[in-house]
Parts: sequence; C-alpha cells; structure tokens
Amino acid sequence: MSSGRIFAYCRVSTSEQTTDNQLLAIRSAGYEIQQNRVISETVSGSVPAIEREAFKTLVEHKLEAGDSLVVLKLDRLGRDNIDVQHTISMLIEKGVTPISLDLPIKDLGSSEGRLMLQMFSAFAEFERNRIRERTMEGQARARAEGKRVGRPEATATTDKVLRYKAQGLSQSKVAAATGFSLPTVKRHWNKGIEVS
Repeated sequence: MSSGRIFAYCRVSTSEQTTDNQLLAIRSAGYEIQQNRVISETVSGSVPAIEREAFKTLVEHKLEAGDSLVVLKLDRLGRDNIDVQHTISMLIEKGVTPISLDLPIKDLGSSEGRLMLQMFSAFAEFERNRIRERTMEGQARARAEGKRVGRPEATATTDKVLRYKAQGLSQSKVAAATGFSLPTVKRHWNKGIEVS
C-alpha cells in the first residue's frame, strides 16, 4: 500500500440509496479514511466516470501522485468496461493507486492487477458480442414469423395530427394545438396516405 493519502469514492444511482454501507465495507477492510477524503455522489452508473461531478473534482483537484483511491466495486470507476479501463489508466498516469475491494488483486496498478483487468475486458467484450448476436437472432426470428421489429408505431400521434390536418390547420398550428414539436408533426403529416 502506498504511503500517500487514501481517498474513498462511493456512488449510488438514486437519492433513495445511501453510500454508508460502501464506506463501512471499505473501513471494515482495513482502510482508515478521514471523513474529508470520502467522496460520495448520487449519479447514474450510465454516466462516464469523468463526467460525474464529484469524481471529476476528486481527480482534477484533490488526488495527487502517491495517493490511493479505494472503491468497493470496480463498476464505481466507470459506466462500462471500456470506461473503467480508461479511468484506471488515467489514475495510474497521475501516480494514483486505484484499489477495488471486489477483486482478488485489489491494487489495479500492479502488473497482476493490469493483467486481471485485461482478462475482464476480454470477457466483457465476449459477453457484449454474445448479447448482440442473441439480439440479432431474436430479431431475425421475429421477422421470419411476420412480427414487427423495433419501436411500435405512434399511431395515436398520427391520428391526432391527421385529425387537426383535416380541419385545415397548418403544421405549425397543429404543433401548437397538440403540444408536439414541429418535426414530430412533419413526421406524421403524410402517414396513413397510401402512395401509389
């Protein structure tokens, strides 16, 4: 473990959740972290790490070479595997030791840690490809069975637009009357009319 300062980063997705359990688990693992070095935020996991306000401030203004950053789980460091890899590389380049408690090798900056991350990355890529293949197979099967694939058509929107159009309203007046945006009105303007 480095002799520098130790920070903890805790994240939850919704305001109903709390980061208290994450911090408790980190401290129970033997990391004594001063309260002013605990960074917590509520932000969706789909947001890239460096776009999260508290995390960005931590990386850009608080962490220095020799410091360690502890997280309970690897997914706290990014929205997906690629983002996690990018975040870890950025921390290591800064001289910060990233530590994730859910991994057998906690120090992600060590050569063993990097090797493990590369293996995780390969597995994640394999899983992404399998999901993509299954999705495409499912869509092909649905098409073969004559089912519609994709978003359902907004028939209620079309009906409303065409009703106002039949009353002689212009596209902009239909938009004002329905509350739809002008591009939405334009998209539905000629639907339902068969083109021969």
